[in-house]
Amino acid sequence: MQRVEIKYSYEDYLHLPDDGKRYQIIGGKLYRMPAPVPYHQRVSRKLERILDEYVTEKGLGEVFDAPCDVVFSDMDIVQPDLFFISKEREYIIGEKNIRGAPDLIVEILSPRSDYLDRKVKVELYEGYGVKEYWLVDPDRKEVEVLTLTREGYKSMGVFNRSFYSPLLKLEVRLSIPIQ
Repeated sequence: MQRVEIKYSYEDYLHLPDDGKRYQIIGGKLYRMPAPVPYHQRVSRKLERILDEYVTEKGLGEVFDAPCDVVFSDMDIVQPDLFFISKEREYIIGEKNIRGAPDLIVEILSPRSDYLDRKVKVELYEGYGVKEYWLVDPDRKEVEVLTLTREGYKSMGVFNRSFYSPLLKLEVRLSIPIQ
């Protein structure tokens, strides 16, 4: 007996239940993510404030947070924790979703999302041309910055005090909140 793997599309995604869970489709495979814990939300809020204040002050574009659909293709739909779209690429911002690759994506890791964020999404974001990807590990109080090169993503390092975003030309001092 042959096992048939179901491939999900954006149309299927639109009909998923509104049950408080976050759903994402990568390569046609459905991923269900539990609601973030309060600590995750504190870290997300703090980073969003830093990014939004800087981006707004410099007139660089717009910062978004989850849940907001980023539709790379009919088979690749994600809800990054945070993302930035430059003013030059604001045409990808639609009425109901983002249609294309953000310039910067930030994912805040959890034990349940670690493999997805570090492996599956690295390949996804790299393939669609996301210029910079931050992997935030709140438990270790670290951020890894990946930048897109011709050869693929290159790690700028893993930082625990401060880090620099080459894309935004922004130095971020880490003061990830204590639980």
